[in-house]
Amino acid sequence: MTTPEQNDFLTQTGPGTPMGALFRRYWIPALLSAELPEPDCPPVRVKLMSERLIAFRDSKGRVGLMDEFCAHRGVSLWFGRNEENGLRCAYHGWKYDVTGQCTEVPSEPIASGFCGKIKLKSYPCIELGDVVWTYMGPAALKPALPAFEWVKVPGANRFVTKRIEECNYLQAMEGGIDSAHVSFLHRHELRNEPLHTGKGAELTRETDARFELVETPGGMVIGVRRPAQPGHTYWRITQWIMPFHSMIPPYGENALNGHAWVPVDDESCIVWCFTHHPTRALTTRELDVMRNGGGIHVQLIPGRFRPVVNKDNDYMIDRAAQRAQRTYSGVAGIAMQDAAIQESMGPLQDRSKENLVSTDNGVIMARIRLRKAALAGQAGGAPDGLDPATHAVRSASIVLPEDISFVEAAADALKAREGVAHASV
Repeated sequence: MTTPEQNDFLTQTGPGTPMGALFRRYWIPALLSAELPEPDCPPVRVKLMSERLIAFRDSKGRVGLMDEFCAHRGVSLWFGRNEENGLRCAYHGWKYDVTGQCTEVPSEPIASGFCGKIKLKSYPCIELGDVVWTYMGPAALKPALPAFEWVKVPGANRFVTKRIEECNYLQAMEGGIDSAHVSFLHRHELRNEPLHTGKGAELTRETDARFELVETPGGMVIGVRRPAQPGHTYWRITQWIMPFHSMIPPYGENALNGHAWVPVDDESCIVWCFTHHPTRALTTRELDVMRNGGGIHVQLIPGRFRPVVNKDNDYMIDRAAQRAQRTYSGVAGIAMQDAAIQESMGPLQDRSKENLVSTDNGVIMARIRLRKAALAGQAGGAPDGLDPATHAVRSASIVLPEDISFVEAAADALKAREGVAHASV
């Protein structure tokens, strides 16, 4: 059982918390590059781990991420003018560069040097894979850049979206590494969802699943085996990479998919959705499906990152479709089925009421790894998953003879290799 105290330890990520300190040791997806489409475009509000921030792209195209509020009287810089390599407060004209340094205070003489004494908290940013990443930890401990395969493939091979989920990051992430639910919650979509079909999709509908997990330097691999042809087993192998990345086993000729579950605050998170193919551009058909809310992506309210289907409209549940077995839950779409279930636990799940079973071993191990890493960080240690080599992995779906170690047999399939397609059934 997870006690309330342990639950708080795992789920609280604000400034000064152990888990917050752990997450701040990694490069964190902060916003889409497309949210800052050109130099001097309007600034964007960003909330990460209970910190209210402002992002802007200056006249030279550099991205800044800093405290949202002006150091003068606390006005939101979202109202600011983005001009001449700085963001100027609309209230009294105080101006800040991308490092948060105040460069102009119009009311004070330049000779006084007053503005040089004013600096907002800010975080360094880099752009990789159509995403602006930020590092929020100690400057001296900044790690190497992220090296996930999806950030390295050509842009035509990649599709990235994000959405808000109205619950704590941990219960959302745990859904992403729980392969047992697929046989139930998504079972009908495995026959009709365009990007989740194939021979393996039919095998995934089999509910007789057995779980094995192996810890890795960057996280763990979760192997789920189901019966296949006589003498063989169908394996779906999920990757979990510290602290909040997961990679979903593929189906047939479809592309690879993955997520990052980034805390907004302790009661909401941003679900990043990454689709990529290692060896080819995504097709027009695939892009059309994803842009219309298919696969792991969803349709969003225009101008916002909140799904059109949400708790305020009861996820547009269709009980007739549920009774007719067109969908198991009555909620349409794989991604929104996950979100509905995860949000139904409340903004912050009470894990002291759980009764876990063997299929929850991946969830249990993730909690253990996160807790150990946070405690090690408090003691001055370096967390797992900072080495870019731990990012160069893939999920896989394969058929193997019975009684063969999936980790050994699938060793090559679980490595990201440039120019080599992924293993998929």
